[in-house]
Amino acid sequence: MMNATRLNSLTVRTPEGITFGFLLASPVIRFFAYAIDLACILAIFSAFRVIVLVFSIASLDFGIAIQTVLLFALQIGYGMGWEWLFRGQTPGKRLLRLRVIDAEGLQLQFSQIVIRNLLRAADSLPALYLVGAVAAWFSPRGQRLGDIAANTVVTRIVPIETPHWDQVLAGKFNSLRDYPHLEARLRQQVRPVELSLALQALLRRDQFDARARTELFAQLGAHFRALVVFPPEAVSEISDEQYLRNVVDSVLRPRRK
Repeated sequence: MMNATRLNSLTVRTPEGITFGFLLASPVIRFFAYAIDLACILAIFSAFRVIVLVFSIASLDFGIAIQTVLLFALQIGYGMGWEWLFRGQTPGKRLLRLRVIDAEGLQLQFSQIVIRNLLRAADSLPALYLVGAVAAWFSPRGQRLGDIAANTVVTRIVPIETPHWDQVLAGKFNSLRDYPHLEARLRQQVRPVELSLALQALLRRDQFDARARTELFAQLGAHFRALVVFPPEAVSEISDEQYLRNVVDSVLRPRRK
């Protein structure tokens, strides 16, 4: 069956050669996140219930119609507003550490948010999100109809623990080590605030979407490359992220004998 091949993670490779890994959220945890959001929607709806009751006094049928339209608008507008303002997160997703992202790792667009939320009506048919649950069950990436149409996936945000620097930097060849005089100059040029920014970027690199990650490391790489110019053979074949890793390695750790 197709659900047997459901993926637990999504791997995206950008044209710049950077690979990103995202953990996909299971349908169960997504259901709990939606339950939290539904409770929020019902709480907001209750706040407007007085207005609905006023219309019901004039006409019961009109009051019911207003109530139906208001509830539908809240369900759709709630998801659109929160996911746009908070980069793919609603309160329920935020509490359970979930995020909606573009399935190709690109920046999430407002049009995608609109599409996936408009199709909630179809996913919720005939009741209890049955259509959406069936679609997610047979989708390798756990996508409901709205996600398929918008080309989005829901991912889990894994908390980052501060690792030992050997775990962050070990196993990577540092081409800057071949030029000890330039490396020493680099240690003199890098200020503490710049080093701190580079460290945070490396530690939190998996929290950025693909476009933001590429732009961030391009800017940081250009800044550190300008501090000390190394020969082209030392830096031309490595990415900005690897160059930044080399800089941190050279500044933080003493030279190997």
